[in-house]
Amino acid sequence: MDIKRTIDRIPGGLMLAPLLLGALCKTFAPGAPAYFKGFTQGIMTGVLPILAVWFFCMGASIRLSATGTVLRKSGTLVLTKLLSAWVIVLVASQFVPVEGIQTGFFAGLSILAIVCAMDMTNGGLYASLMQTYGTREEAGAFVLTSIESGPLMSMIILGASGAAHFEPQIFLGAVLPFLVGFVLGNLDPKLREFFAPGGHLMIPFFAFALGNTIDLGTLLSPLAGLGVVLALAVIVLTGIPLILADKVIGRGTGTAGLAASSTAGAAAANPVAIAAVAPQFAPSAQTATVLVAVCVIVTSIVVPILTGLWYKQFGGGVVEREREQDPAPAPLHLAPVD
Repeated sequence: MDIKRTIDRIPGGLMLAPLLLGALCKTFAPGAPAYFKGFTQGIMTGVLPILAVWFFCMGASIRLSATGTVLRKSGTLVLTKLLSAWVIVLVASQFVPVEGIQTGFFAGLSILAIVCAMDMTNGGLYASLMQTYGTREEAGAFVLTSIESGPLMSMIILGASGAAHFEPQIFLGAVLPFLVGFVLGNLDPKLREFFAPGGHLMIPFFAFALGNTIDLGTLLSPLAGLGVVLALAVIVLTGIPLILADKVIGRGTGTAGLAASSTAGAAAANPVAIAAVAPQFAPSAQTATVLVAVCVIVTSIVVPILTGLWYKQFGGGVVEREREQDPAPAPLHLAPVD
Protein backbone atom coordinates (compact mmCIF):
# COMPACT_ATOMS: atom_id res chain seq x y z
CA MET A 1 0.00 0.00 0.00
CA ASP A 2 1.36 3.40 -0.99
CA ILE A 3 0.05 5.25 2.07
CA LYS A 4 2.78 7.89 2.21
CA ARG A 5 2.33 8.92 -1.42
CA THR A 6 -1.44 9.22 -0.88
CA ILE A 7 -0.94 11.41 2.20
CA ASP A 8 1.54 13.60 0.30
CA ARG A 9 -1.11 14.27 -2.34
CA ILE A 10 -3.37 15.85 0.28
CA PRO A 11 -2.52 19.52 1.02
CA GLY A 12 -1.21 19.46 4.58
CA GLY A 13 -1.79 15.71 4.63
CA LEU A 14 1.09 14.87 6.96
CA MET A 15 -0.65 17.05 9.55
CA LEU A 16 -4.28 16.60 8.52
CA ALA A 17 -4.51 12.81 8.20
CA PRO A 18 -3.27 11.92 11.72
CA LEU A 19 -5.23 14.88 13.16
CA LEU A 20 -8.49 13.52 11.75
CA LEU A 21 -7.57 10.03 12.93
CA GLY A 22 -7.05 11.38 16.44
CA ALA A 23 -10.34 13.32 16.30
CA LEU A 24 -12.18 10.13 15.29
CA CYS A 25 -10.65 8.34 18.29
CA LYS A 26 -11.72 11.17 20.59
CA THR A 27 -15.25 11.23 19.15
CA PHE A 28 -16.04 7.50 18.99
CA ALA A 29 -13.72 6.08 21.65
CA PRO A 30 -13.15 8.87 24.20
CA GLY A 31 -12.28 6.35 26.91
CA ALA A 32 -9.53 4.67 24.88
CA PRO A 33 -6.56 6.42 26.56
CA ALA A 34 -7.76 5.50 30.05
CA TYR A 35 -8.56 1.95 28.93
CA PHE A 36 -5.20 1.18 27.31
CA LYS A 37 -3.07 3.31 29.65
CA GLY A 38 0.71 3.09 29.35
CA PHE A 39 2.42 4.15 26.13
CA THR A 40 -0.84 4.23 24.16
CA GLN A 41 -2.34 6.71 26.63
CA GLY A 42 0.85 8.77 26.43
CA ILE A 43 0.81 9.10 22.65
CA MET A 44 -2.93 9.92 22.61
CA THR A 45 -2.79 12.58 25.31
CA GLY A 46 0.81 13.80 25.19
CA VAL A 47 0.43 17.00 23.15
CA LEU A 48 2.69 19.08 25.41
CA PRO A 49 5.68 16.71 25.75
CA ILE A 50 5.58 15.91 22.03
CA LEU A 51 5.50 19.63 21.25
CA ALA A 52 8.42 20.21 23.64
CA VAL A 53 10.60 17.66 21.81
CA TRP A 54 9.45 19.00 18.46
CA PHE A 55 10.26 22.62 19.35
CA PHE A 56 13.64 21.54 20.72
CA CYS A 57 14.49 19.86 17.41
CA MET A 58 13.39 22.91 15.46
CA GLY A 59 15.54 25.15 17.63
CA ALA A 60 18.52 22.89 17.06
CA SER A 61 18.06 23.10 13.27
CA ILE A 62 18.30 26.92 13.08
CA ARG A 63 21.68 28.56 12.58
CA LEU A 64 22.68 31.65 14.58
CA SER A 65 22.93 33.70 11.40
CA ALA A 66 19.21 33.13 10.86
CA THR A 67 18.16 34.63 14.21
CA GLY A 68 17.24 38.00 12.71
CA THR A 69 15.08 36.32 10.08
CA VAL A 70 13.27 34.23 12.71
CA LEU A 71 12.53 37.21 14.94
CA ARG A 72 11.46 39.39 12.01
CA LYS A 73 9.06 36.76 10.72
CA SER A 74 7.82 35.79 14.18
CA GLY A 75 7.30 39.39 15.32
CA THR A 76 5.62 40.30 12.06
CA LEU A 77 3.10 37.47 12.29
CA VAL A 78 2.31 37.97 15.99
CA LEU A 79 1.88 41.74 15.77
CA THR A 80 -0.20 41.48 12.59
CA LYS A 81 -2.45 38.86 14.17
CA LEU A 82 -3.00 40.96 17.31
CA LEU A 83 -3.53 44.21 15.39
CA SER A 84 -5.98 42.48 13.05
CA ALA A 85 -7.92 41.10 16.02
CA TRP A 86 -7.95 44.55 17.65
CA VAL A 87 -9.34 46.22 14.52
CA ILE A 88 -11.95 43.48 14.06
CA VAL A 89 -13.11 43.76 17.67
CA LEU A 90 -13.10 47.56 17.44
CA VAL A 91 -15.45 47.43 14.45
CA ALA A 92 -17.59 44.57 15.81
CA SER A 93 -18.10 46.34 19.14
CA GLN A 94 -20.09 49.00 17.29
CA PHE A 95 -22.71 46.40 16.35
CA VAL A 96 -22.48 43.51 18.83
CA PRO A 97 -23.54 44.06 22.49
CA VAL A 98 -21.36 42.83 25.36
CA GLU A 99 -23.90 40.14 26.26
CA GLY A 100 -24.01 38.95 22.65
CA ILE A 101 -26.64 38.86 19.92
CA GLN A 102 -29.85 37.23 21.18
CA THR A 103 -31.93 36.57 18.05
CA GLY A 104 -31.57 35.46 14.44
CA PHE A 105 -28.85 33.42 12.74
CA PHE A 106 -26.15 35.28 14.67
CA ALA A 107 -27.73 34.54 18.05
CA GLY A 108 -24.91 33.61 20.43
CA LEU A 109 -22.25 35.67 18.67
CA SER A 110 -20.46 37.95 21.12
CA ILE A 111 -17.41 40.17 21.32
CA LEU A 112 -15.93 37.59 23.67
CA ALA A 113 -16.25 34.83 21.04
CA ILE A 114 -14.83 37.06 18.32
CA VAL A 115 -11.71 38.13 20.20
CA CYS A 116 -10.93 34.62 21.50
CA ALA A 117 -11.28 33.15 18.01
CA MET A 118 -9.27 35.87 16.27
CA ASP A 119 -6.25 36.67 18.42
CA MET A 120 -4.53 33.33 19.06
CA THR A 121 -2.61 31.41 16.39
CA ASN A 122 -2.21 27.65 16.66
CA GLY A 123 1.59 27.67 16.98
CA GLY A 124 1.96 23.91 16.63
CA LEU A 125 -0.18 23.82 13.49
CA TYR A 126 1.77 26.74 12.03
CA ALA A 127 5.15 25.17 12.80
CA SER A 128 4.17 21.82 11.29
CA LEU A 129 2.93 23.45 8.09
CA MET A 130 6.12 25.46 7.78
CA GLN A 131 8.20 22.31 8.28
CA THR A 132 6.53 21.03 5.11
CA TYR A 133 5.95 24.22 3.14
CA GLY A 134 8.54 26.69 4.45
CA THR A 135 12.13 27.27 5.40
CA ARG A 136 13.67 26.43 8.79
CA GLU A 137 13.49 30.11 9.70
CA GLU A 138 9.77 30.26 8.88
CA ALA A 139 9.15 27.11 10.93
CA GLY A 140 11.02 28.65 13.85
CA ALA A 141 8.89 31.78 13.67
CA PHE A 142 6.41 30.18 16.07
CA VAL A 143 8.76 31.27 18.87
CA LEU A 144 6.87 34.47 19.77
CA THR A 145 3.36 33.00 19.40
CA SER A 146 3.49 32.08 23.09
CA ILE A 147 2.91 35.79 23.76
CA GLU A 148 -0.65 35.20 22.53
CA SER A 149 -1.19 32.25 24.88
CA GLY A 150 -3.79 32.54 27.61
CA PRO A 151 -6.40 35.25 28.11
CA LEU A 152 -3.98 38.15 28.59
CA MET A 153 -3.92 39.46 25.03
CA SER A 154 -7.64 38.88 24.66
CA MET A 155 -8.24 40.97 27.75
CA ILE A 156 -5.95 43.73 26.53
CA ILE A 157 -7.82 43.85 23.25
CA LEU A 158 -11.11 43.91 25.16
CA GLY A 159 -9.87 46.80 27.27
CA ALA A 160 -9.79 44.68 30.43
CA SER A 161 -6.02 44.44 30.88
CA GLY A 162 -6.25 45.85 34.40
CA ALA A 163 -7.96 42.64 35.54
CA ALA A 164 -5.20 40.29 34.42
CA HIS A 165 -1.48 39.87 34.84
CA PHE A 166 1.20 38.21 32.71
CA GLU A 167 3.57 35.80 34.44
CA PRO A 168 7.05 35.89 32.83
CA GLN A 169 7.81 32.28 33.77
CA ILE A 170 4.92 31.08 31.59
CA PHE A 171 6.45 32.76 28.54
CA LEU A 172 9.92 31.44 29.45
CA GLY A 173 8.56 27.92 29.89
CA ALA A 174 7.00 28.06 26.43
CA VAL A 175 10.20 29.04 24.60
CA LEU A 176 12.81 27.27 26.75
CA PRO A 177 12.90 23.97 24.77
CA PHE A 178 13.39 25.94 21.55
CA LEU A 179 16.13 28.08 23.10
CA VAL A 180 18.01 25.07 24.54
CA GLY A 181 17.88 23.32 21.16
CA PHE A 182 18.99 26.52 19.43
CA VAL A 183 21.99 26.92 21.75
CA LEU A 184 23.10 23.29 21.48
CA GLY A 185 22.65 23.22 17.70
CA ASN A 186 24.86 26.29 17.31
CA LEU A 187 27.51 25.16 19.81
CA ASP A 188 27.98 21.87 18.00
CA PRO A 189 27.06 21.39 14.30
CA LYS A 190 27.00 17.63 14.86
CA LEU A 191 24.19 18.07 17.39
CA ARG A 192 22.32 20.19 14.84
CA GLU A 193 22.80 17.42 12.29
CA PHE A 194 21.52 14.85 14.81
CA PHE A 195 18.42 16.70 16.05
CA ALA A 196 17.29 18.60 12.92
CA PRO A 197 15.43 15.68 11.25
CA GLY A 198 13.32 15.27 14.41
CA GLY A 199 11.35 18.41 13.59
CA HIS A 200 9.83 16.77 10.52
CA LEU A 201 9.50 13.34 12.11
CA MET A 202 7.39 14.59 15.04
CA ILE A 203 4.65 16.15 12.88
CA PRO A 204 2.28 13.14 12.65
CA PHE A 205 2.72 12.32 16.34
CA PHE A 206 1.83 15.86 17.39
CA ALA A 207 -1.09 15.93 14.96
CA PHE A 208 -2.52 12.66 16.30
CA ALA A 209 -2.26 13.86 19.90
CA LEU A 210 -3.85 17.19 18.95
CA GLY A 211 -6.67 15.35 17.20
CA ASN A 212 -7.36 13.47 20.42
CA THR A 213 -8.36 16.79 22.01
CA ILE A 214 -11.03 17.47 19.34
CA ASP A 215 -14.52 15.99 19.62
CA LEU A 216 -16.19 16.03 16.21
CA GLY A 217 -19.53 15.94 18.06
CA THR A 218 -19.06 19.66 18.62
CA LEU A 219 -19.98 20.12 14.97
CA LEU A 220 -23.48 18.81 15.77
CA SER A 221 -24.16 21.68 18.18
CA PRO A 222 -26.91 24.17 17.18
CA LEU A 223 -24.15 26.78 17.14
CA ALA A 224 -22.07 24.79 14.65
CA GLY A 225 -23.26 26.75 11.61
CA LEU A 226 -22.42 30.07 13.22
CA GLY A 227 -19.11 28.62 14.40
CA VAL A 228 -18.18 27.64 10.85
CA VAL A 229 -18.99 31.18 9.64
CA LEU A 230 -16.84 32.61 12.45
CA ALA A 231 -13.99 30.22 11.57
CA LEU A 232 -14.05 31.25 7.92
CA ALA A 233 -14.08 34.89 9.04
CA VAL A 234 -10.96 34.20 11.14
CA ILE A 235 -9.15 32.78 8.11
CA VAL A 236 -10.20 35.60 5.78
CA LEU A 237 -10.03 38.63 8.10
CA THR A 238 -6.72 37.68 9.73
CA GLY A 239 -5.31 35.70 6.80
CA ILE A 240 -5.31 38.57 4.29
CA PRO A 241 -3.35 40.97 6.57
CA LEU A 242 -1.00 38.12 7.56
CA ILE A 243 -0.27 37.23 3.93
CA LEU A 244 0.43 40.87 3.09
CA ALA A 245 2.63 41.34 6.17
CA ASP A 246 4.57 38.14 5.41
CA LYS A 247 5.23 39.28 1.85
CA VAL A 248 6.01 42.95 2.56
CA ILE A 249 7.74 42.85 5.95
CA GLY A 250 8.71 39.20 6.40
CA ARG A 251 9.94 38.96 2.79
CA GLY A 252 8.21 35.63 2.39
CA THR A 253 5.79 34.17 -0.14
CA GLY A 254 2.66 34.66 1.96
CA THR A 255 2.58 30.97 2.86
CA ALA A 256 3.65 31.62 6.46
CA GLY A 257 0.98 34.29 6.84
CA LEU A 258 -1.78 31.99 5.66
CA ALA A 259 -0.48 29.19 7.89
CA ALA A 260 -0.86 31.53 10.90
CA SER A 261 -4.53 32.31 10.20
CA SER A 262 -5.87 29.63 12.54
CA THR A 263 -7.43 29.54 16.00
CA ALA A 264 -5.31 27.98 18.76
CA GLY A 265 -6.73 25.02 20.65
CA ALA A 266 -6.05 26.79 23.94
CA ALA A 267 -8.34 29.63 22.85
CA ALA A 268 -11.38 27.52 23.74
CA ALA A 269 -10.51 27.95 27.42
CA ASN A 270 -10.26 31.75 27.23
CA PRO A 271 -13.97 32.72 27.39
CA VAL A 272 -14.45 31.09 30.80
CA ALA A 273 -11.09 32.40 32.08
CA ILE A 274 -11.94 35.95 31.03
CA ALA A 275 -15.46 35.75 32.44
CA ALA A 276 -14.00 34.67 35.80
CA VAL A 277 -12.19 38.01 36.19
CA ALA A 278 -14.52 40.18 34.08
CA PRO A 279 -18.10 39.27 35.13
CA GLN A 280 -19.66 41.44 32.40
CA PHE A 281 -18.71 38.67 29.94
CA ALA A 282 -20.22 35.84 32.02
CA PRO A 283 -23.56 35.71 30.11
CA SER A 284 -21.79 35.00 26.82
CA ALA A 285 -19.00 32.72 28.10
CA GLN A 286 -20.74 29.38 27.48
CA THR A 287 -21.80 30.06 23.90
CA ALA A 288 -18.43 31.71 23.17
CA THR A 289 -16.68 28.52 24.28
CA VAL A 290 -18.70 26.41 21.83
CA LEU A 291 -18.11 28.85 18.97
CA VAL A 292 -14.36 29.00 19.59
CA ALA A 293 -14.18 25.18 19.80
CA VAL A 294 -15.82 24.96 16.38
CA CYS A 295 -13.30 27.52 15.09
CA VAL A 296 -10.45 25.36 16.36
CA ILE A 297 -11.80 22.31 14.52
CA VAL A 298 -12.62 24.10 11.27
CA THR A 299 -9.40 26.12 11.04
CA SER A 300 -7.34 23.03 11.91
CA ILE A 301 -8.83 21.37 8.82
CA VAL A 302 -9.17 24.28 6.39
CA VAL A 303 -5.91 26.17 7.04
CA PRO A 304 -3.61 23.22 6.14
CA ILE A 305 -5.54 22.69 2.89
CA LEU A 306 -5.41 26.37 1.92
CA THR A 307 -1.76 26.62 2.90
CA GLY A 308 -0.87 23.64 0.74
CA LEU A 309 -2.75 25.07 -2.23
CA TRP A 310 -1.15 28.51 -1.75
CA TYR A 311 2.32 26.96 -1.52
CA LYS A 312 1.75 24.96 -4.69
CA GLN A 313 0.57 28.05 -6.58
CA PHE A 314 2.82 30.80 -5.20
CA GLY A 315 5.51 29.53 -2.83
CA GLY A 316 7.07 26.32 -4.10
CA GLY A 317 9.76 27.70 -6.39
CA VAL A 318 10.92 30.41 -4.00
CA VAL A 319 11.13 28.11 -1.00
CA GLU A 320 12.92 25.38 -2.93
CA ARG A 321 15.58 27.87 -4.07
CA GLU A 322 16.10 28.98 -0.46
CA ARG A 323 16.53 25.37 0.62
CA GLU A 324 19.07 24.72 -2.13
CA GLN A 325 21.07 27.74 -0.96
CA ASP A 326 20.96 26.67 2.72
CA PRO A 327 24.35 25.15 3.64
CA ALA A 328 23.11 23.75 6.96
CA PRO A 329 24.09 20.11 7.50
CA ALA A 330 21.52 17.31 7.18
CA PRO A 331 18.67 19.32 5.71
CA LEU A 332 15.18 18.07 6.43
CA HIS A 333 13.70 15.74 3.83
CA LEU A 334 10.52 17.57 2.92
CA ALA A 335 7.74 15.75 1.10
CA PRO A 336 6.82 17.26 -2.28
CA VAL A 337 3.35 18.62 -2.83
CA ASP A 338 1.86 17.03 -5.93
